[in-house]
Order: sequence, then structure tokens, then C-alpha cells
Amino acid sequence: MSSGRAQVQRGRRWGVLALATLLAGVSVVGTADARSRRHHHHRHHHVSRYNPPYASIVVDANSGKVLQATNADSPRHPASLTKLMTLYMLFERLGAGEMQLSTEMPVSAHAAAMAPTKLDLKPGETLSVGHAIKAIVTKSANDAAVVVAEAIAGSEPEFARQMTAKARALGMTHTTYHNASGLPNDAQITTARDEATLARALQDRFPQYFHYFSLQYFVYRGHRMRNHNHLLGRIDGVDGMKTGYIHDSGFNIVTDVQRHGRHLVVVVFGGRSARVRDSHVVRLIDRHMREAALKRTAPKVAEVRQHGGPAEHAGKVVAGLAHTPRAVPPQPGSTAPIKPVPVKTVAVQQPAVVHTASLAPLPSASRRFGPAQATANPAKITTVATVPRQPEAPEYDVPRERNDSAAAAKNKVAAAGANAPVPRAAAQELAAKPHGGWMIQVGAFDVEKEAKERLTLAQAKAKAELSGASPFTDPVARGAKTLYRARFADLDKEQAETACKHLKRSDIPCMLLRN
Repeated sequence: MSSGRAQVQRGRRWGVLALATLLAGVSVVGTADARSRRHHHHRHHHVSRYNPPYASIVVDANSGKVLQATNADSPRHPASLTKLMTLYMLFERLGAGEMQLSTEMPVSAHAAAMAPTKLDLKPGETLSVGHAIKAIVTKSANDAAVVVAEAIAGSEPEFARQMTAKARALGMTHTTYHNASGLPNDAQITTARDEATLARALQDRFPQYFHYFSLQYFVYRGHRMRNHNHLLGRIDGVDGMKTGYIHDSGFNIVTDVQRHGRHLVVVVFGGRSARVRDSHVVRLIDRHMREAALKRTAPKVAEVRQHGGPAEHAGKVVAGLAHTPRAVPPQPGSTAPIKPVPVKTVAVQQPAVVHTASLAPLPSASRRFGPAQATANPAKITTVATVPRQPEAPEYDVPRERNDSAAAAKNKVAAAGANAPVPRAAAQELAAKPHGGWMIQVGAFDVEKEAKERLTLAQAKAKAELSGASPFTDPVARGAKTLYRARFADLDKEQAETACKHLKRSDIPCMLLRN
């Protein structure tokens, strides 16, 4: 009798234990599922919230016909597409015999101080014209662009004035330049239509130099530099031309493609990443290539001058892009000449935790276009599986401090979570102490919190590679605003290179810096 009761009690205990185990399992699954949904939500929110202003145009270079246009006359920052005009001015000197490919151009302190991407030229050195062209086309070297500007015009501001005058002469009535590189400047603007005009002018006027735009690599001082245009050699018919990126413009590109006698110029502004931008370009090419003419009938893009000087308004350009030389009406689709309207930067509070990597920097509320600007439509850009995933590092960064010791005194350090504040004394001590010979930078942001979030994300993506590194944010003044650079110190060169390779595979931009 007692034996039977004992068996019943044991059975009850096993039943209770099994039920508890089952309930625990359900709880764990439910928690994991909830976490998964939250992760997916945050990941989607993080990727979608960076939506730079979109614009595009597809021009049939044979007929001059515009096959597609979205916001083609809305103002956009050109970023490194600026260098197309820098090269146009240089090719003009070469064609006139005023310079040779072997001509050595002096490197000034101003040129050497340009922000990355750069060749790391030193004041007092020289750079040949041939090397400058290749460095600008492939690496998008900002210091090389300024060397060219100073060699041609004596100073970068004067060169920018000449660039703007040249733009007017070509019919680029909505383009204004203020530097030779495309580094951020609120007043430096262009349009997709103007960039298409410039691309065609480069081919029509300087066919002997156009082959430079198809260079996939450039070796300088033993360093092999890959072209930022990853469509080269991967997409049939693509033979140039130039990419560009700054935060306020997104990822831009001017693409030239020729297939079986057909010839398109495709311009895209506002990609959320290089991969998304490139995928969209491929879609535009595939969609409109069959519409392109097989025979060249359009007149060449020509400069128009009045009274012996650059025309205030250009006229004779290309069918579909042309204007009359004397009274220039707004381009098709626009309402009036567009001027940049300065807008104060407003900080937007970001989520405390970022759950996914993005090649593009985290967004801010900084927008520097007026009400006339059309809002970007993210649905216009769609990822295409046929384009290989090729992360592209941004082509600019904020300038290095001239007084590193003074800058170090202002540094703030991201704590272990990169979100908690660090006591000022501790932050200054870590920022000012001697670090290893190399650092890496993983972004620059308008808001310090975003820089800290990027540090947290980078640590999560490269735990082993950054286990011994010291994360910190480095503020740098840019006019009336401050940018915060997200950096890791205490690395040797091999560690820094390995970390950058790992981060870029996760679509996190990374740049090596010698400490």
C-alpha cells in the first residue's frame, strides 16, 4: 500500500517537473521571438532612416534625348563629382599644350592639409599631371585635386570661380563651385541634368583623355589604389566615370555605358549606400538601354561665349538639355533658378542602441536645401541581386586638427557601452595619453551620441580585432558646427588593417590613420 502511494507521489513530481520544463521552454522561445522581432524592427528602422535627397537622369548620348528624369533639376551637393569639372579644366590645359602629362605641379601646405581621401602629399613635394589625373579618377584624392587647382589658377578660390564660369559656358546653369574637391560646402551645388551635360562634354571635347575614367587601379609609391567605381569591369559596357559621397548628398555617381552602338549617361544622387546606388544604376541601364539610338545624331556639347568671355547663360548644348543663348528659360521640369537656402542644423535624438551596420553615416537633421527641393523617394532605389556587394568607403572625412595636442585636450571617450558619459578628467586622460602608432576612424557625425553608437556597433562587429583598442570621440570644429569623429586608438598597423577589413565586410566605413 505504501509502495503504491510512493509511486503515485513520484509520478506527480515528474509530472510537475515536466510541466515546468515545458513552460520554461515556451517562455524562452517567446522571449527569443520577441527579441527577434525587436531586432528586425530596429534593423529596418536604422537602415531606412538615412534617406538623402534622391535625383536621377538617363540621357541617350547618341540622340541627346532624356529617357528618364526624377528631380533632375533639384539642387544637390556634387561631393566628389566636383572632380569631373576639375579634370575638365586640366584636360583643357593639356589639349592647348599649356601643360604636359609630365609637368610637375608643386604641393602647397593648403593642398597637403586636405581631408582624406588623399595621397598624403607633403608641402614642398611635386605631383605630375599624369599621376594627378589617375589619383583623382581612382582614389578621388582631394589633395591632388587642390594641387591641380593651384597649378592652373594660383589658388583654389580662383579656380572655383573659373570652374563656375566654365559650367555656365557649358549650359550648367544650376551649378556653382566653391572648391576643387567636393568636400562639404553648403553653397556648392549642382543638378543631375548639369552633371549629365558635363559628362557628355568631357567625352565630346576630350576623347583622347576619356580612357582615364576606365582605370580600375592606380599604383603610387608602391600603393595600389582601387577605383571607387565598382561597376567598372563588372557591368557590361560601363567605362567610367566618377563616384562621390558626403553625408548631405548620399552616394552619387555619373556613369557612362556603351553597348553594341548604344550609349547612355546615367546620373544618380542620394543612394543610401554605394551598393544600393550601384544596384539602382544597373536597373536604370537595363530598363532604358533598348530605348537608346544606334546612331549619333545629337550635336556635340559646346561652350558658348558672349562678348569674348564666358557666357552668363549657355545656349548651344544638346537636344533635350539645350537652352537659347540669350534668354535662358528654366530647364524642363524646373520652375525657376534654384539657390541654396541656409537652414540651421537641428539635432535629432537617435535610439540608444543600433542593431545593424550601414555603410552610410547615421543621419542628422542637417538639410541645406530650400523648400523647392523635392523629397527623396526611397522606393525609387531598389537593390538588385546581380550587383556584387562592394562596400565603398566615403570619399571624405573631416580635416585633421592642426594642433593635435590641443585637440586631444578636448577629446571625449566612449565608455564600454559607448553610450554612458565618461568623467571629463578620465576622458581627457585617455585622449591625451600616448597611443599606439595607428588609429582607425569609423565615421564622423553631427551629434556625439551618433559617434558613440557607431563605436558600439564597430566593437560588436569586430570584437576580436578591437578587443585591445581604445574607443573615443574626437570633436573638430567646422565653421559654426562641431563634428564628432568616432575612432579607436592603441593599434599597430597590422591590427588596424585587419580591423578595417573586417568592418568593411560588415558595411562599416573604416579609415586608417597614423597617430
